[in-house]
Amino acid sequence: MIFWILMLVVIAAVAAVAYVRLAPSDPSRWNQPVTAAQDKDFDNGAVRVLPATDGLLARLDAAVQDLPRTQVLAGSVAEGRITYVTRTATVGFPDYTTIEQADGQVRMLARARFGRSDFGVNANRLKGLIATVQR
Repeated sequence: MIFWILMLVVIAAVAAVAYVRLAPSDPSRWNQPVTAAQDKDFDNGAVRVLPATDGLLARLDAAVQDLPRTQVLAGSVAEGRITYVTRTATVGFPDYTTIEQADGQVRMLARARFGRSDFGVNANRLKGLIATVQR
């Protein structure tokens, strides 16, 4: 009996990991305008707002695309908004980062798709991106 219970637990864990890794990312859900007007941290993400300068969006785009396990989900520099998916190394949890330029600002929103807390990972990612483009 214990063997079968253990097998069910293992099967459920494998199914959960498979869902996290294989669940489709809907661009229309994640590539939305960033409405925040100021920096903010929350449990599973963060927002950073910078004054727009010439080429800042393109430099941020290049910096994000250099991150490991990161790919563009939707958008482009020419469109003024880009959303990226960055996955964790082990399980493959997806985090979404949207960067857009509008109204003289560059707004960045990074958030986790699953879970209630990202343990500060998204805020740290934005901090690193800002440091990279301000060198």
